[in-house]
Amino acid sequence: MTRSVIDPITRIEGHLRAEMEVTNGVVTDAWVSGGSFRGMELVVRNRRPEDAAQIVQRICGVCPVSHAHASTIAAERAYGITIPNNARIIRNMLEGAQFLHSHILWFYNLAGLDYVNPINALKAKIGDTYDLAEQLGTEGADFAGLQDRLKAFADNGQLSIFSGNWFDTGEYNLTPEADLILTAHYLEALEMQAAASRISGILGGKMPHVMTLVPGGTMFVPTAENLDDLKGLIDKIYNWVYATLLPDTLAVAQFYPEAATFGQGVGRYGAWGVFEAPSFEYNERYLPAGILEADGTLNDIDESKITEYVGHSWYEGDKDLPPFEQGVHPAYTEYNVEDRYTWNKCPRYDGKPLEAGGLSRLLVAYKRGVPFVVEYVDQVITALGGKKGDYSILQNTLGRTAARQIETMYIAQLMKDWLNELIEGLKGGDSTFFVDHDAKQGEGTGFWEAPRGALYHSEKVKKGLVDDYQIIIPTTWNIAPLDPDGNHGPMEQALIGVPVADVEKPINALRTVHSFDPCTACAVHVVEPATGKSFQTVTSPWGVK
Repeated sequence: MTRSVIDPITRIEGHLRAEMEVTNGVVTDAWVSGGSFRGMELVVRNRRPEDAAQIVQRICGVCPVSHAHASTIAAERAYGITIPNNARIIRNMLEGAQFLHSHILWFYNLAGLDYVNPINALKAKIGDTYDLAEQLGTEGADFAGLQDRLKAFADNGQLSIFSGNWFDTGEYNLTPEADLILTAHYLEALEMQAAASRISGILGGKMPHVMTLVPGGTMFVPTAENLDDLKGLIDKIYNWVYATLLPDTLAVAQFYPEAATFGQGVGRYGAWGVFEAPSFEYNERYLPAGILEADGTLNDIDESKITEYVGHSWYEGDKDLPPFEQGVHPAYTEYNVEDRYTWNKCPRYDGKPLEAGGLSRLLVAYKRGVPFVVEYVDQVITALGGKKGDYSILQNTLGRTAARQIETMYIAQLMKDWLNELIEGLKGGDSTFFVDHDAKQGEGTGFWEAPRGALYHSEKVKKGLVDDYQIIIPTTWNIAPLDPDGNHGPMEQALIGVPVADVEKPINALRTVHSFDPCTACAVHVVEPATGKSFQTVTSPWGVK
């Protein structure tokens, strides 16, 4: 039996372990384990809903706005509040800035080094690099200057931000020129993330953990200077995204066609919807809500169909129950894939696993007929060799990776539209940003989306305080363990069938994990029963057990 443990897989957040059994070079079974108990539902009890919206942001420093948003919506639905139009627009922009930051970060700086080898860029010919950039339709840069900087890294023996990767596997396919182009954009992406976070800082008071998003609307009231700064930042990001993102994505697809042959997952997708339209209806959000079944049927969401199973998780009991009935009762035993092996619960929708994330949102929006999404999804489907209307070519590691780039372009356009809408409203004399209330009790659910997918915050309020609170984050759906029927969760199913050429460096498994952008730090444990060979790499202070 061969075991390969890499702890942690870098370029993701939190604590995750993916254990795989490999037979004849293919993953034949997989178990994904979340290694950190948070229990934020317990922290917010007996606190005011306004405070809860601030506290739950601390779940994540990358997507705090989404948690604040979902919590705030839950409180507003509990209290029967409809926020003013100015607040709707500003909150959309605040969420949009976070999405832009997260998507750019993920594609270039988290997942990107699974495909891009900056050291190989040292072999690039500068003239050929400019020719290739023109051919790909992507943005140019000071390629000669960048190559000199990379050479200084290499000559020093210190690869800095590019260290610790598997560039020597023989499974990196880009030409030196393509590597140089995408390395240039990797570095530019760091600047674009900063610009997106500056937008969040203006609208939210600071970033991460914004202060202006509250039940009833927003505490941000824009000045002329704010609007001018926002326009400059939004235009900067928009211009860069449209010049680089989709061409770079198609370049990766061109050099890695094999990534379209594995990583499908459960083939069933859920999106709760994000970015409020004036109607405040889930199905009319700019990215709408829906459940896309494996047969292509699209259904509206129904909260009563959400359950959580804990029979393979470190919680009391072994039942499949609605979130409030299941509760939060931690009970650690031991890591055992035959029994309990994760802190992650197993959420199910209508009794079955459900994938969340960028691909889910995009496919639901595609089926709902959102014009921008339909146009660009069809473009990508055609570019990948498929037929318009048939999204099956996106149901894999490559498609999951490509989907969020279309969404990034859409959000960049929406940010421009929302800013113009806000300015016109202010010019027309609309000066309302917040509505007060005197409600003290109720129940409400915030169906919303974080960049990584479907986000659920639900609360019960009595006498002005949170009596009970439940959260299901996107990664909870994606790294779900085995359910009571023996079905694997989305990431586990996506790993089954992945080709592994080198059990010590299973790069295709890493690509598949990163395609979900899990909010966890990872360890991957590979098992190959045929050999009995063992391998360990330990780079975390916790070590490997």
